[in-house]
Amino acid sequence: MIETSEISKSFGNIKAVDNISLSIKEGNVFGLIGTNGAGKSTFMRMLAGILRPDKGSVLIDGIPVYESEEAKRKFFYISDEQFFLLNATPKDMGNFYKNFFPEFDEKKYMDCMEKFSLDNRRKINTFSKGMKKQLSILLGICSGTKYIFCDETFDGLDPVMRQGIKSMFAKEMEERGLTPIIASHNLRELEDICDHVGLLHKGGVLLSKDLEEMKCNIFKVQCVFQDSIMEYETVTKLDILKNERRGSLVTLTIRGEREEIMNKIQSANPVFSEILPLSLEEIFISETEVVGYDIKKLIF
Repeated sequence: MIETSEISKSFGNIKAVDNISLSIKEGNVFGLIGTNGAGKSTFMRMLAGILRPDKGSVLIDGIPVYESEEAKRKFFYISDEQFFLLNATPKDMGNFYKNFFPEFDEKKYMDCMEKFSLDNRRKINTFSKGMKKQLSILLGICSGTKYIFCDETFDGLDPVMRQGIKSMFAKEMEERGLTPIIASHNLRELEDICDHVGLLHKGGVLLSKDLEEMKCNIFKVQCVFQDSIMEYETVTKLDILKNERRGSLVTLTIRGEREEIMNKIQSANPVFSEILPLSLEEIFISETEVVGYDIKKLIF
């Protein structure tokens, strides 16, 4: 298990991460999402022991991660920008990581290189951005670590490669209990693969929940009420995150239990009502609008 307890990090007057406490369970895919400048990359660098928190602690299987070789052998960190040894080939990088990670699977690495059509002897500095990202992910998977930290994992990968990487993650999770922690802006990708999601905003945690639980607590309901009085009386009984209107059609984003929500709406005898599934992107927008991150302010 990975645990952060009240960690904070500032750069001068800028508070990048503010008092974050999270628990990341083993065997799940943990997705880290957030608004621009929310502190995702800073948080990931503290998880990886690259940055020391100004306060608080980061524990990996009970071991403080900063300056701990034992803790750092438990994970492989893939940053948003790829870094490789100067003039190295993929084979060189495999030999490098083999010396640090005892469980590095050289045979699997060679097989993966062939499957992904990456030349093992070609200079990495001649690779495209997507090829470099593929290489980093393959190195991470073949390192045999318990955890893999991925900052913008799917950025630069084409749709076929994305599905291939997701399949590899799923296989490694099933066979050896790999736990991926993925920070991304691509909510659609995370929705397909994640079990648990943490939402950051302005350096703090807005929420941290199982994805299915999250989807079961926020709903979008479309309805047409008989009159404005019935609409007002019904809306005041509900925990409304968003209220939109097009003519007589009202679209409500509501937090609560599905059955309770529908009972309250049906008690008003609406002309029409239906409940619709919410995507992770819609949940993200609804939750951040509550704290003032309003998309309407960004549209000119």
